[in-house]
Amino acid sequence: MTDSWIRALVEAIHSSPTQAVLYLSGGASQALGLLISVPGATNTVLESIVPYSKMSLIQLLGKIPSQYCCRQTSEDMALVAYNRALKLSLPGRPVVGVGFTGSLASSYPKLGDHRFYLSTRTSDRSWVSTVTLAKGLRTREQEDTLSSHFLLKAIANACKVPGTYVSEVNESDVVDESEKKFNEDEELEQLIIGEIGFKVYPSESELSKEDRKIILPGSFNPLHDGHIKLLEVATSISGGGYPCFELSAVNADKPPLSVSQIKERVKQFQKAGKTVIISNQPYFYKKAELFPGSTFVIGVDTAIRLVNPKYYDGSFNRMLEILGECKRTGCIFLVGGRNVDGVFKVLEDFDIPEALKDMFVSIPPEKFRMDISSTELRKNLGLF
Repeated sequence: MTDSWIRALVEAIHSSPTQAVLYLSGGASQALGLLISVPGATNTVLESIVPYSKMSLIQLLGKIPSQYCCRQTSEDMALVAYNRALKLSLPGRPVVGVGFTGSLASSYPKLGDHRFYLSTRTSDRSWVSTVTLAKGLRTREQEDTLSSHFLLKAIANACKVPGTYVSEVNESDVVDESEKKFNEDEELEQLIIGEIGFKVYPSESELSKEDRKIILPGSFNPLHDGHIKLLEVATSISGGGYPCFELSAVNADKPPLSVSQIKERVKQFQKAGKTVIISNQPYFYKKAELFPGSTFVIGVDTAIRLVNPKYYDGSFNRMLEILGECKRTGCIFLVGGRNVDGVFKVLEDFDIPEALKDMFVSIPPEKFRMDISSTELRKNLGLF
């Protein structure tokens, strides 16, 4: 690496807590090498893919783009990268998705402009750079170098780190940059409609380097001491992990929560100093896709519903297929005892299909037992 300013910029990126997924097509190929050649890349780079063929890009986006090299495609790539980064990142760490698509100098003269589109997406901002390069001024390698440096600058901006950037564009090139910021309400609206997968409200006291999440899902209306104690016990039984609560804004049989309702429930966790994830997936097989390799903490009543063919159109094989997919993501269920029809029951009181038994682990009642539910608490507090 010959330019000291590039190394300094990459070092600044690696020193930030932000982790990145990069999807690059048609240029900026040197950027990944520049990122990885400087020590500390594991702090930053989660994944990089080069969807160079049309079919590769179609599969990445899940649709046929209107144009393969345009602003909208770079924004779509950045959004897909952002959602992927959410899944791969350490819990509570900020992430950035990077999308790049370019049409640079080639082995034959091009009729159109030499240009590239670069987008970055974070939780609160979308940044887009459109750069049209003067034709005939640079070789393909030089255009790739310029676009790679431009991409590093964009990542540094997304990471909010200081750094010197030496511009390599001249008066013959055309650069247009725009920024769109999102407030918390707008981000939650994006989550509700499915544009983003989830939002983490991390507790600073619980930040860790653990990849595996210990997740207690629920409606938490209200959050109570039993929830907190259950997650503590589950984390201990699991031998560690990142403990967090998960609230789905979208319900299977009710209207979605409003933004104001979500924010009110989040306040409970912030007051308690606990991490909560807001997702848009009410079903466990979808939660497993969002949080692969996680341990879900559930009550025995939920566990029994999970293995009941009634909830799979009456098909035992369909139930095995769907939960088998959960199993393949590396997810398991820690199961606590609950009152079922007035009687306290534990996992051992029920039959779990043999193929799924190793997915379900019982929490011994002597380690945790809580007979009151959020519903009963609301009744006692007169909240109905």
